[in-house]
Amino acid sequence: MKHWLAWLLMVLAALCGTAAQAADDGAHQAKAVKVTTLSTMLADLEGFGEWGYAALVEVDGRRILFDTGANPDIVLKNAEALNIDLSNVEDVVISHFHGDHTGGLITLRKAMMAKNPAALSHVYAGAGVFEPRFRKGGVPETDYDFATVAKAYRATGGTITEVPGPTELAPGVWLTGPVPRPHNETNYGKSIFVKVGGDLVVDPVRDDTSLVIETADGAVIVTGCGHAGIMNIAEDAKAITGDARLVAVIGGIHLFAARDAVLVETAMRLKGLSYLLAAHCTGVEATLRLRELLGLDRRTAVVAAIGSSFTLGKGIEAGAIAGWVG
Repeated sequence: MKHWLAWLLMVLAALCGTAAQAADDGAHQAKAVKVTTLSTMLADLEGFGEWGYAALVEVDGRRILFDTGANPDIVLKNAEALNIDLSNVEDVVISHFHGDHTGGLITLRKAMMAKNPAALSHVYAGAGVFEPRFRKGGVPETDYDFATVAKAYRATGGTITEVPGPTELAPGVWLTGPVPRPHNETNYGKSIFVKVGGDLVVDPVRDDTSLVIETADGAVIVTGCGHAGIMNIAEDAKAITGDARLVAVIGGIHLFAARDAVLVETAMRLKGLSYLLAAHCTGVEATLRLRELLGLDRRTAVVAAIGSSFTLGKGIEAGAIAGWVG
């Protein structure tokens, strides 16, 4: 009898453990996801285009501003044109230190905190965002100096958290932090340098950080420029979520000057991707080529415009300029 009772307790414990694991798995999956473009080059019926990127990410009621565009007031104007209120958004993700992703931060913070002191009050960025950068010859690079932006931001009462690796902001909402780079993708410029052992080397933008949203259908990736390489980012998303499926890639992935062989390999690594909402530095021709290689169409692989969006379970709302007619 004692042996039978012990066996029964073991079975019940195992079942409870399985149920707890299932509940835990469910707790780490986002149910409602929407990503709306607030800064990119292509303007639609509302808003202004620019060389920059920003998007409003909404997950199960949590609202996050991902990047802030290039010009100080463009995201502010575009949000107003789209009737999007950012005053109840507290968290900002900065994908990397470049000015076309940080330019609107101070203007937005000051404008929104007039309505809500907590608005846009917490910035998350990848470790290394404060690393000193230089021009050729060792001249300090001031145009890409996040420390200056950070000083002005902190003066408003805002706080900044450097993320060293995968960090969960909310259930199912992950920041990658600096991304491991097993694939040799050089998706960054050649004119800015960092010091390594006293020598100047081309800056690989190590702080490049993406947002990974875990859903029951697979991962949704939001990226600013994808300087870590979208193949590497996709691998990291799979490692973070434990799921090889990719629902959507949204944002800039810096392929506008890529050779076709790179696009072919990229498509191979993104095989099974359902949606591509390509913005900023992805490039129009690169987007169309990826559409072809991935077996997507005009409804599922779109050049993003101001106001275009992706919604989990519904797909892409392209807007007028990039929308499908027919």
